[in-house]
Amino acid sequence: MLNLDEIRSHFPALASDTIYFDNPGGTQVAREVIQRTDRYLRSTNANHGGAFHTSMASDATVAEARQAVADFLNAARPEEIVFGPNMTTLTFSISRSLARTLHAGDEIVVTRLDHDGNVAPWLFIAEDRGCTIRWVDIHEEDCTLDLQDLERQITERTKIVAIGYASNAVGTINDVQRAVQLAHNVGALCFVDAVQYAPHRPIDVQALDCDFLACSAYKFFGPHLGILYGKYDLLDSLTAYKVRPAGDLPPDKFETGTQNFEGIAATLGAMEYFEWLGNTFGSEYAANYQGSFSGRALALKQAMAAIEVYEIELNHSLLESLGSIAGLQIRGITSPHGLHQRVPTFSFTLQGWTPRAIAEALAAEGINVWDGNFYALSVTERLGLEEQGGLLRVGLAHYNTQAEIDKLVDALGRLVQ
Repeated sequence: MLNLDEIRSHFPALASDTIYFDNPGGTQVAREVIQRTDRYLRSTNANHGGAFHTSMASDATVAEARQAVADFLNAARPEEIVFGPNMTTLTFSISRSLARTLHAGDEIVVTRLDHDGNVAPWLFIAEDRGCTIRWVDIHEEDCTLDLQDLERQITERTKIVAIGYASNAVGTINDVQRAVQLAHNVGALCFVDAVQYAPHRPIDVQALDCDFLACSAYKFFGPHLGILYGKYDLLDSLTAYKVRPAGDLPPDKFETGTQNFEGIAATLGAMEYFEWLGNTFGSEYAANYQGSFSGRALALKQAMAAIEVYEIELNHSLLESLGSIAGLQIRGITSPHGLHQRVPTFSFTLQGWTPRAIAEALAAEGINVWDGNFYALSVTERLGLEEQGGLLRVGLAHYNTQAEIDKLVDALGRLVQ
């Protein structure tokens, strides 16, 4: 069981009176992240590949961070991890490389549940290459992906299936393993956006057998940095758009320009935080992973297992609490029996209030939430809410508490009195 006082002590921002329910847009950082950033900038700040000490120390930190993220995702080798500015930029970059493999008449499958970072890149390359976009619909009543429609949209002409692991708008967890299988059955590649899933549940890219998976360190208590996993043979075979002297092997060929080395060091700090959490609170979950993982990789899986169990409790509490407020309509899974199929991200509308007005009222009470479409434009359009200001989103992380939920519900209750 998580000790919230001990966990929250690792997050300096939580010492304030602010309640951070804006986590789906970016979490607060652990002190290990701050320490790694400070250490890097103080003593190892240099560019890549030099013959001198600070450059070699910087390269060693980057290598350690790459291996740690490989452990976090269970990549087969660290060279399968590409760092970049953010998930969206990395996705646009790799989509350009994938576009060179496509021909007129090929098909790309996207979903109406995804963040536009996993939609727009594929729309652009489809336009450039004369490909067809096929959309997978959702069930409006609970904002879950229509898996039968997914099966219908994947055909013998499909070349890429782009799917989110969890919705950043409504919290739904998708059956990504099924999507990968369906894609591979027709010889297509599967690209997974795991940005919203990574802070909440364990990820095993080898078990999923996905071809690519992207996530963002700033969504799991780290710095503003993007991460792309790709199967090594695929990364090796693709043409990268890069300057000519850059390396020709993954991941160097995809990491164009000077990287954000202090951000990469800070991402190592996030991995160190997870490792501490797993070793401190996750030992009861070790039996689930022993034999498959050891050392840091095992500690990371234990951490995410412990987080998952606690956050399912938060799911139940937040669902019950929001359900008590008159005029509030949650968009997404609301069955108590289905809460393991969503991350603790809840979006809703409130009768008589625009999402922006609710966000402003809560901000006045020190409660941070998001309003709008959260770049999940297809979701708010599909629900007919885009012209009404979208949704109000409350997103919890494992450092949030029941007391904070109670304050949120009290504040919302006073709005409707």
